[in-house]
Amino acid sequence: MKANVNRVIEHSLIDGPGSRFVVFLQGCNLACLYCHNPETQRLCVACGDCVATCPAGALSLVGGRVIHDPGRCRNCDTCLKVCPHFSSPKYRQADVADIHARLLEVRDFLDGVTVSGGECTLQDEFVIELFRRVKADTALTTFVDTNGQMDPEALAALSAVTDGFMFDLKALDRGLHARLTGGDNRLILENIERTSRRGLLYEVRTVLVEGFTDDEAEVAGIAKLVKRLNAYTRLRLIPFRPQGVKTALAALPPFDRARYESLCALAEQRLGGRVVRSR
Repeated sequence: MKANVNRVIEHSLIDGPGSRFVVFLQGCNLACLYCHNPETQRLCVACGDCVATCPAGALSLVGGRVIHDPGRCRNCDTCLKVCPHFSSPKYRQADVADIHARLLEVRDFLDGVTVSGGECTLQDEFVIELFRRVKADTALTTFVDTNGQMDPEALAALSAVTDGFMFDLKALDRGLHARLTGGDNRLILENIERTSRRGLLYEVRTVLVEGFTDDEAEVAGIAKLVKRLNAYTRLRLIPFRPQGVKTALAALPPFDRARYESLCALAEQRLGGRVVRSR
């Protein structure tokens, strides 16, 4: 059982409760204008642009594939900046056994495992098998960070081995969601409802972007949705930052902090302590 893995972080404090081992999978089914990890969106097409610009000579084009040499790589990310296809030459195929073994080496320092992306549910069979092994061998919790654009059948299968889902709700308004992502949010909202009914909707996350999701009615609507769903789900509001963004939104400044605090307070009027602020 293999998957395209962009990277692994052995200890993270921002990808679910406690200290977490995080696996970022390659590939996404949305194209968010503000994506902060655009190099995870697509698979490499071996155009060679990154090979020609790598200052360390860590990339080569062999047999129609870009080969990455970690030993020579300086992690300057020049390859990510020049890639015109929202991809990375550094992701690799990894099997469940390899990731599981690496996780076991550090499990004494962990509270759980999170799989993210890209959109990790595009490789749901890998996630399910990894989580099965985690539950068989450890007491760690398993979490999925998703945009929610998945078949209900995949969601049901994942729910059997997942302790919590974090849904990145790009926008509540249907037209706004289409402008931001190029896709519809009907299925996403339905999956949020399904996950809530299963008691697994740990958190809804929304990035506040000037001119898009910073409208008071939009923020209030998301808070109202979360309150209606249940009495336990958290709402995390995240201020936009331009770092990593590769679309025209890269020209936007970091989201105004005073405006951010005002919108968080607005959400708290409906959700109280279930609103989570980001630094």
